[in-house]
Amino acid sequence: MYHEHPLKILKYSVKNIWLLIFPLIRGVYTYHFDKNWLYIWVKGAWFDLAVLGAIIIFGFVRWFFSRIDFTQDELVHRDGVFIRVNTYIPFRNVSSVTVERPFYMAPVRAMRFRCDTRAGIFKTVDLKLIVSQKTRNAIMMHMPDVNENEKINGIPQPTSLSILLFSVFFSSGFSGTVYLATFFLKGGDIAYNIISRSLNILTEETAKLTEKLVLKIPTAAIFIGVFFIASWFLSFLVNLFRYGRFSIDCDKRCMKVSYGIFDRKEYRIKNSHINYTDLRQNLIMKMFSAVAVNISCAGYGASKNRLPVLLPVKLEKSLGKNLQVIGIYSGIKNDYSAQPAGIGSYLLIPLLTVALILPSHDWIAQLFPGFAELSLFVAIMLEIPAVWFVIVKFVALLTSGIALYDDKIMVRCSIWTRFHTVVSEREKIVKLELEQNLLQAMSGRCAMSIWFEGEEHKRFKIKAMKADDVRKIAEILGYKLGDRVKA
Repeated sequence: MYHEHPLKILKYSVKNIWLLIFPLIRGVYTYHFDKNWLYIWVKGAWFDLAVLGAIIIFGFVRWFFSRIDFTQDELVHRDGVFIRVNTYIPFRNVSSVTVERPFYMAPVRAMRFRCDTRAGIFKTVDLKLIVSQKTRNAIMMHMPDVNENEKINGIPQPTSLSILLFSVFFSSGFSGTVYLATFFLKGGDIAYNIISRSLNILTEETAKLTEKLVLKIPTAAIFIGVFFIASWFLSFLVNLFRYGRFSIDCDKRCMKVSYGIFDRKEYRIKNSHINYTDLRQNLIMKMFSAVAVNISCAGYGASKNRLPVLLPVKLEKSLGKNLQVIGIYSGIKNDYSAQPAGIGSYLLIPLLTVALILPSHDWIAQLFPGFAELSLFVAIMLEIPAVWFVIVKFVALLTSGIALYDDKIMVRCSIWTRFHTVVSEREKIVKLELEQNLLQAMSGRCAMSIWFEGEEHKRFKIKAMKADDVRKIAEILGYKLGDRVKA
């Protein structure tokens, strides 16, 4: 029988923090109705200490009744005082376990433990505990682990360069903005002062810069541009520290992944519970045949702002055949591809977007002449990603498709500006959807969407497929279409 780490007492105590309203009411009462309020407040401080003590005692009682136990086949967590909640997790059903060692828990030798199965939806954690090193060791003895004698050799280990490139390609200005907002909200006055001084300096410098620029770019436009560059750089730094010191080991049954510089995470993942592998690329990575390998497995990458990355940026040809045991295949061509004649399905909306941006600027400039200069700058800045999106969708048209081999299915498609090569066992397909409008029916094409097993049902859609090919794919996968899709 084991307990959680005593640090959990504080977390349980926080749930009763509302009891502090009584000392607050007493303090307000003595301040408003007696000139000797300080003396009266100190004299009655025993009441405040009693409330604080009660909060801590409640936390201690909750912690004392939170117990961890094992049977021959199950991990058992017993929780609750008056209403007991017993959680039973069979070892055979464990998909992944996570041990996290945040730097601020290191002084008290505490760590977070999470255990996930394929039950549940929306990436909910089946069991979450704060444990000591001793309890962690006792639990992990029952969890999946890599057998050193059966370990697969030749697994490509991420290098510092691959971590750097991964951080570059998968960071975003939006994520950085979220980090800045969180810092501002939680940091209070300190964050306000830092940001205020930075904004003053930035405003002065952009004003000097605009005087020297021939195009006279508005100060506000430069400010916005610098802000998002700084936000992206912050996201880049966060990812660099988050995924640094990345390592992976695996055998035929289990894999062990560790990463993080200050916030160290260790995952153990059961290979048979992996829903699919996802080789992700952006356009630049596509040009250099580089991929970032992600997986879908309950519990892996489920933490906030974490990606389920298995291998950061690697050249596709360097993956090798040793990784096929965990579902990573490369160098396989499409058996059925998107049809170039269906170019409108991929490029119609991107081309319309490109065509409408500059006319929109002209319209704004006529209605609000004072904003014409700023509107032109924004239009130019929007044209760049719009043209980039056109190129991405054109490449997607040329590369999207499906390959079927052995008991596997490989789906190549694009989602926004990302390219995905998804590999899974055919039996893990949970839903197949076909779309065909009147124009597509006349031309003998349709769109095909596939969902795989997992807590988060993600859609992978291939547009402009030949209807005859879709019929063949559906028959191989065990679906009967009848006459619903016209070829």
